[in-house]
Amino acid sequence: MTAPGAVASATARGGALARARRGAAWLRWYLGELNGEHAYDRYVERARASGQRVLSRREFEHDRTDRRDSDPREGGCCC
Repeated sequence: MTAPGAVASATARGGALARARRGAAWLRWYLGELNGEHAYDRYVERARASGQRVLSRREFEHDRTDRRDSDPREGGCCC
């Protein structure tokens, strides 16, 4: 039989590990949002829901870059 303190200690470590995993998953999601990595997934969901043709990832990124570069408010160059 294990001592009650040993069980509590193992439970605390398991809880800390679960919190660390949740924190890492949140950080991975947050960084994906910041760099626009999730934009394609959202686009595919909207395109399928509206019945439009879904562009490949390469086509989507090319179109997205062209749109961003053509708009000076998005950081594109006007000259």
